[in-house]
Amino acid sequence: MDGTTLGALRDALRGPVIGPQDDAYDETRAIYNAMIDRRPSAFARCVDPADVMRTVTFAREHGLELAVRGGGHSGPGLCLVDDALTLDLSLMRWVRVDPVTRTAQVGGGSQLGDLDHAAHGFGLGTPTGIISMTGVGGLTIGGGHGYLTRRYGLTADNLLGADVVLADGTFVTTSDEERPDLFWALRGGGGNFGIVTSFTYRLHPVGTVGGGVTVWPVDRTREVLTWYRDFLPAAPEDVYGFFVIFVIPPGPPFPTELHGKKSCGIVWCCTGDLDQFEAGLATVDEPGPPAFHFTTPMPYPALQSMFDELIPSGYQWYWRGDFFDRIPDAALDVHLKYGESIPTPLSLMHLYPIDGAVHRLGRDDTAWSYRDAVWSGVFAGVDPDPANAEIIKQWCVDYWREMHPHSMGGAYVNFMGEDEGQDRVRATYRTHYDRLAQVKRVYDPDNFFHHNQNIKPAGTV
Repeated sequence: MDGTTLGALRDALRGPVIGPQDDAYDETRAIYNAMIDRRPSAFARCVDPADVMRTVTFAREHGLELAVRGGGHSGPGLCLVDDALTLDLSLMRWVRVDPVTRTAQVGGGSQLGDLDHAAHGFGLGTPTGIISMTGVGGLTIGGGHGYLTRRYGLTADNLLGADVVLADGTFVTTSDEERPDLFWALRGGGGNFGIVTSFTYRLHPVGTVGGGVTVWPVDRTREVLTWYRDFLPAAPEDVYGFFVIFVIPPGPPFPTELHGKKSCGIVWCCTGDLDQFEAGLATVDEPGPPAFHFTTPMPYPALQSMFDELIPSGYQWYWRGDFFDRIPDAALDVHLKYGESIPTPLSLMHLYPIDGAVHRLGRDDTAWSYRDAVWSGVFAGVDPDPANAEIIKQWCVDYWREMHPHSMGGAYVNFMGEDEGQDRVRATYRTHYDRLAQVKRVYDPDNFFHHNQNIKPAGTV
């Protein structure tokens, strides 16, 4: 973009436009994953749907590549493209809760913490992720899972409607009754179909929850996973626990003697009777006595933000994911091997349960195509030092490659890297890919929105 074009875009928008010559440029192009270092031609920081519409139209009229940023939490950094225009929604952070209808309307640039805080004031909540700095946009349109998923489903399952700017710059609303094909595609189909400027969610009673963590030495990984794979699916749906391989961080609630120890464990959330929560975990001794076991009542937003300070914005990240319907014996040694060889103190592996309420919807009810999965796995190399980028990436890729034969073939779209290829996108959407491609042809026939895990319009190569 030359100066004249940049000036014309500034004249068209209410929000600021940041170019490479501006003092705020480097700060603006920083995202959660510091491994991504790209230089867009400009950032259009939209403040309302009109700005979004004008930016999309402007990009088309001037032949500009367009990427979209919500919370800036994209692992592969798909919101930043060299020499492209980034449409930035991060100034559109607002939440309106209706406690009577138990719904919330949320701006497209909002983060999970914004929604959690606003809804918690009314004793309400909806399933989202586990890091409060995550953007609601990418999480929702990718499907979304977290602490409330076993009880209340995916984030996308609780989406009631959306306001969307399409590839031709027009503004539409969508729901089960209005443009149902687009609404179906938005619930798991990623950023292929338009830019969502607001989401409307169903809320549920969520107040004080039981949070906690149980950890064992990493050499107990086989025994813990053998117990966990039977215990968790059989547990009441108001009990949630994701399995983690990690290095115990310094600080509370962990005792000093455990700091820096390679470990495996489970992070808990209970939305039911807290008096029964601890009793329900009586069998945690079966894999061997835990090195540490801790549960406590806490406000739901406190649990949601528990990891924010541990892994803040600005670290090096590389991740990959896969869906699993079982944890076979053959996978136990793989998990132990990579748990014992964690390359840096913040690198990790998580298995998130996605059964319970998720399984009660039909496979074709939304674009999310893995209703038969039981766990969503992520393998993540994390470190603050750029010098360790290749080390953490190699550990992640090697771990994923050895686990992939035990997977269902596809992954949660938000856990996919940029370099995994079109076959992985098809594997992620399974038989839904062709239906999504038909919807893409209706709403974005030129594939204008293609800086994503891309679904090509039907009829294109």
